[in-house]
Amino acid sequence: MMDGVSLNTDPVVDDDADADEFEIEGDCGMAKCISQSGVIQGENPLPPVVGMEFDSYEDVYYFYNCYAKEQGFGVRVSNTWYRKTKERYRGKLSCSSAGFKKKSEANRPRPETRTGCPAMIKFRLMENKRWRIIEVELDHNHLISAVSGKFYKSHKQLGIGTKRALHLDSAEEVQKVRLFRTVVIDVEGNGSVEVSSGEFRSSHNQTSQLRLKDGDAQAIHNYFSHLQLIDPNFFYVVDLNEKGCLRNLFWSNTRSRVAYGYFGDVVAVDTICLTDKYQVPLVSFIGVNHHGQSVLLGCGLLAGDTIEACTWLFRAWLTCMLGRPPQVIITDQCRTLQAAVADVFPRAFHCLCLPRIMQKVPEKLGGLYEYESIRMALNNAVYYSLRPEEFEATWEDMIHHYRLRNHVWLQMLYEDRRQWVPVYLKEIFLAGMLLTRPNEVVESFFDGYLDKHTSLKEFLDKYDQALQANHQLEVLADMESRNSGFMLQSRCYFELQLAKLYTNNILRKFEREVEGMYSCFCTRQINGEGEVITYMVREQIEVDGNRRECRDFEVLYNATEMEVLCVCGLFNFKGYLCRHALSVLHQNGIEEIPPQYVVSRWRKDIKRSYVLNHSNGGIDINNPVHRYDHLYKCIMQVVEEGRKSEVRYKDTVQALDQILRKLNLVEGRL
Repeated sequence: MMDGVSLNTDPVVDDDADADEFEIEGDCGMAKCISQSGVIQGENPLPPVVGMEFDSYEDVYYFYNCYAKEQGFGVRVSNTWYRKTKERYRGKLSCSSAGFKKKSEANRPRPETRTGCPAMIKFRLMENKRWRIIEVELDHNHLISAVSGKFYKSHKQLGIGTKRALHLDSAEEVQKVRLFRTVVIDVEGNGSVEVSSGEFRSSHNQTSQLRLKDGDAQAIHNYFSHLQLIDPNFFYVVDLNEKGCLRNLFWSNTRSRVAYGYFGDVVAVDTICLTDKYQVPLVSFIGVNHHGQSVLLGCGLLAGDTIEACTWLFRAWLTCMLGRPPQVIITDQCRTLQAAVADVFPRAFHCLCLPRIMQKVPEKLGGLYEYESIRMALNNAVYYSLRPEEFEATWEDMIHHYRLRNHVWLQMLYEDRRQWVPVYLKEIFLAGMLLTRPNEVVESFFDGYLDKHTSLKEFLDKYDQALQANHQLEVLADMESRNSGFMLQSRCYFELQLAKLYTNNILRKFEREVEGMYSCFCTRQINGEGEVITYMVREQIEVDGNRRECRDFEVLYNATEMEVLCVCGLFNFKGYLCRHALSVLHQNGIEEIPPQYVVSRWRKDIKRSYVLNHSNGGIDINNPVHRYDHLYKCIMQVVEEGRKSEVRYKDTVQALDQILRKLNLVEGRL
């Protein structure tokens, strides 16, 4: 059942070419960018895209009208849908050449200006009371020119009702940065004030727009324009505030989008730039590839660390990844992030970054009496507890002995314990992304390219370097794993088996567990009832960096199902079996790791192509733009395959030459 009707649907045939020109009466956000002559000043370097959100219907019109003026076409309202309460909930803005005029019987009819142009945007009111663009068509069926933009009615005076004075208390209140460059005019005749893109306008809400410096906005425009030229599947979403100023931004290239399909099971959200107040308010989505190396899955810029901003960013990223949420998402401990994750990823398991929590210990507890003893007690509870009840008892002893019952930060940690303490996470596959050993430090993907004082312009200049360096590391690791044999430290059957399957980087980590089998000096069966046999494996481990003690690790073994489960939980933490489980398998005469413990994400024999898979479904072969776009995407897949070896390169060049010769022959016959 429809929830409303369109009260001013634009017919295909219209008696008056100008009847649907939209004029806004009264006070609205457009007035601030109207000059004394009534002409909109400014330009919008970014076209409308699906997902953009605005605070009002008028803001959508204003944004599209500025874009139209820059491109050189007029705008009119084709449709506005209203509910029975007279509330607008949907709209459609079109090029002024949309539709056709009804044939006139006048002696001197006006010349035809309509061409049935398809260019338009559709938008609707969402549950959060913001207007979201839901459909975009940018192509016109007629010539457009920016020179002619000023002649269209939609770019002329909007009506005297829109004019009002801007009450500017200080120079700071005048200065603001918009997504598009503009001039702010006091329409009462106080003159114009040129916008300085190097300063941020003071505001009651400091999170309403990004703090951009001189050259930052142009750097964003230039970089995105460059990416769109070289990467047809480059994805970005822009969030504007009620005045059209850039508030939040998200982007992702093709490689990141494809990588998510391979390595999107566990994703970390790096917000260190927000928490540490970097000049660049960057948020990064990070995964790990088949070598255990970090891989970028998308980036965003946020004006502030509010729930609304984080929710918007997560939804933009999820849309980019075709609505497929990760199984696990890792963030810093932050109530804002926790609320946003619960909203956008309700089915994902939300982990809190253990190293970041432990890095706060000196700051949060450093002033306490007996701090060093408290720190050691906390480390012991977090890192060396093997069962939840053991952690609970150790934690309670610490709280009671050092009288920490009312410590707010420790109370909050305890409330969230199931999201960050390793003993509670053993049933969650984490692919090595959650560091669970003392003194481990999380490294940022952009380490060496971004620090607190790096400007946004500088960061965008270095952004490609960071991606290329990361890509090169993966390519080199691929070549090493394929072409050079791994130097085995032992002749263990398990190591020989995985050497044929896993990448070298993962093998090096697994090798430590094989070597560790020899430190497990006692493996005994303690229970043999039913199919599941319980073993106790004793190992001498290092505690607090300078002390060693013997620990018993319980391992469950099911010979029928070939299942092995150790209380240490290493398999889910790292993605390969621990020394305790290997010892039990070895003792039972098992020479190969059971197939369910051979993880495909570490394999080197799986072909991974970083090109989006496209079919020709929905391609209009009569449309030259569609033909170009589809052929470009197809040829990029050929390039990706052809670059992998010298032989493939030569075959690719030869095949392309043959295609060109064939096309030239066909053209000669026409």
